Formats: sequence, structure tokens, C-alpha cells
Amino acid sequence: MTLPQDSTKTTSLTPRQIVAELDRYIVGQQEAKRAIAVAVRNRWRRSQLPEELRSDIAPKNILMAGPTGVGKTEIARRLARLTSAPFVKVEATKYTEVGYYGRDVESMVRDLVENAISMIRAQEQERVKEEAEQRAEQRLLDLLVPQARELETGLSGSEDEDARQRRERTREKMLRMLRDGLLEERMVELTIERKTPPVMVGGIGLENMDIDLQNMFERFLPRSSKRRAMTVAQARRVLIDQEADKLIDDEKIATLAIEAAENNGIIFIDEIDKVIAAEGKSADVSRQGVQRDLLPIVEGTTVQTKHGYVRTDHILFIAAGAFHHGKPSDLMPELQGRFPIRVELKELTKDDFVRILTEPTNSLTRQYQSLLQTEGVELEFTADAIERLAEYGFKTNQTTQNIGARRLYTILETLLEELNFEAPDMGGGKVVINAAYVDQRLRTVCQDEDLSRFIL
Repeated sequence: MTLPQDSTKTTSLTPRQIVAELDRYIVGQQEAKRAIAVAVRNRWRRSQLPEELRSDIAPKNILMAGPTGVGKTEIARRLARLTSAPFVKVEATKYTEVGYYGRDVESMVRDLVENAISMIRAQEQERVKEEAEQRAEQRLLDLLVPQARELETGLSGSEDEDARQRRERTREKMLRMLRDGLLEERMVELTIERKTPPVMVGGIGLENMDIDLQNMFERFLPRSSKRRAMTVAQARRVLIDQEADKLIDDEKIATLAIEAAENNGIIFIDEIDKVIAAEGKSADVSRQGVQRDLLPIVEGTTVQTKHGYVRTDHILFIAAGAFHHGKPSDLMPELQGRFPIRVELKELTKDDFVRILTEPTNSLTRQYQSLLQTEGVELEFTADAIERLAEYGFKTNQTTQNIGARRLYTILETLLEELNFEAPDMGGGKVVINAAYVDQRLRTVCQDEDLSRFIL
């Protein structure tokens, strides 16, 4: 499957292809995957419509409800990576802290634009990479073969021509050595522009200041440069970055980034259930205020950023929460109406744990096998070991706090703690993890509820 590389273009993957790709990393939760796949496909459908009709079609925002550790965040993050879309994850609880008021909710849109700029800049750097490498090569030659101005002044015409030809021959020789990698460790001096550290005013970062004041600070802050000695290999990387920056148009990047954020951006609002005000608690009034502040952002408004104005009408919002002490219907009716697609993610079963340990491309067992392979240790998990690990993970979630698939991280870390410590001194070899090995290291911890609460 070919993944899209341009963040300004809408992916043409079908819902079935999107679900198949998500299945490679996330076990189960088919209802959520299908809903998200359809929402993304609708973006492509919208992009095929005439301009006058396109502006009237709003995205179908999604509200996911389910316990922690079942894949809510991972589905959204994998989707953004799959579609090469600008993506930002924010915590709804962040906006209930002291110092956060209505307009600061807009910071999620500014973060999305910054993410889009990083993606577009990376694409532009790749586009100009070849020319940047050629320019960097010439600058390296200038550092290795300095201009011999003292030889070029006060000489007769024939002597001057001889000096120029000698210098050209030296450059050609150096160029061959440079391309053959024979000069990688030679030291050169290079001028590097140092970035000014972020300005803090009363504990407030530059990104949270008023836009006009922010621009003023950035315009008048002094820029400093410094000469540093480094190897040719190090200098090449610095020079390629410098030359790429010269070839890139920052205004073009900002324009493309705003377009990508407006049409392809995804904002994932986690812990949305934490801004539901509890009945009878006056201190929770601020939570209701957060919902009111979120409403215009999700509904569609214009947000001012330092790169330009951004409309949020066609940004896809995905909200998620456990809803242990509330339900989606406790949200403001106006906010509920902006999340027309509701999906409930199911708790993980023991069979799900078995699949999580074996099926995903990046499963935990494969991760640990790859890590220990670097020490020359071959790690093998038998089928009964996987079964026992899933059983311990599921039971621990039932007897202590249910943290979903994250429980497997603590289970496996405890299981392999000794092996991880001893691996560098083992001199290689093969280690088989079977049910007996698992029982030996986890039975005591898992059976003692107080101990498991502390360790797992």
C-alpha cells in the first residue's frame, strides 16, 4: 500500500484499506476503526466536489467512549500517520488549570499549524535535498581550499592565470577525495547561527503571548553567530541544513501548512469526560466554561496564529474519554451535536491480550526480541507463555486498576527484568520463555494483591 507523502492532499485510501492498515497495529475495536475510516474517506469525497458545494460539507466529528488502554489514542495517532495529516493530541483537562481561559483553548489550533509547518518543511527539505547537497559540497570545498586572494593580487596576467589553474586542480583533487570519503575526519571551521532561547514573561512562554507582542519579540530579538571547529562529516550535515533553508520559501510553507491544517488536520481531544461538571459542586463551574470555549472551535471559527488566520470549519475533531463517572449525554447539548458519530470501545478480554502480544507488527514480544537481539540473545516465547502472560495481565486488571493493554508493559518488564540486566554478560545464546518461566517470576506478585498494586 502506498502512503501519501503530501500533507496538503487528501488521502484516497478506501475505508477497507484504512481498517486493514490499522489492524496491523491495533487489535479489535472494529466499530471505532470503521467510523474513523469513513470519516477520512468523506474528506476525499468532499475534495472531489465543486468548490461551491465543498464549503458546505462539514466533517463528521467522532466521540469515542471506552476505558483507558483500549486503543482510543493509538487509533487516532495511527490514522494521522497513515494519511500523512497534521495531527495534535491535547488533554481537555489542561484547560481547567489555573491560568487557562477561553481564548487559550485556541492554542490547540496553533499547535496543529506548527505541526503542519514541520511536516511541510520536511517535505520541502526533501524536495531541495539534491541541490542543497551540491551547494554544501561547494561550500565544503571553499573551507578546504580557501580563496588565495593574496596570490591573485600584485601578479602579472600569466602568473595570475597559473595560480588560478593550480587552485582549480587542487579543488578537483579535493572534490574527488571528498566524494570518496577520505576527508570525513578532517577539521574545518564553520560559522553557525545560534538560536535565541525562548522568552519567558512572568512564566508565560512566547507561544502563549498575544500575537502582536509575540511578533514584536521575534523581530527584535538579537541573533548571534559563533565559529565552531568540527569534522567534515559534521560540517556537511550543518551546511546541507543551511543551504536547504536558503532554498525554502517560509511564506510558501506557512501558506501550505495553513491549507493542510484547515483541510486535513486532526485534533484529538482526550479526557473530554473530565470537563463534565459534577452535580452540586460549584467548583466545577469552570469545567462547563471549558465546554463553552471548545464549542466555537469545534463548530467552526477563525483562529489567529503568527502564520496567518486559520479556519477550523473542516478540521476533524476526535474526542475521547473513559466516562467512568458520567456519560456523553452529560456534555452540553450544543457540544454533543458537534460529535454526531458515537463509538463505544470495549474492554479488553484475555483473548485480546493474547492477540496484542502476538499479532501487531510492533507487538511487545517482537520489541523485546529485537532489543535483546542487539546483545546477541535470541528470545523465544512459547504459546503457553503467551497464554499465561495474557491471563496474568487480564486478572491483574480485574483485581487492581484496569489500565487496559498498558498492563502488559508492566507485566513484561517485571518478567524480563533479570534477563535485561544479565543479557550483556551472557555472551549470546537462546532463552526460551515458557509457562513455567512466567509462573516462576510472576505468580507471587500477581497473587498478592497489595504487592501487585505496588509492582504492577
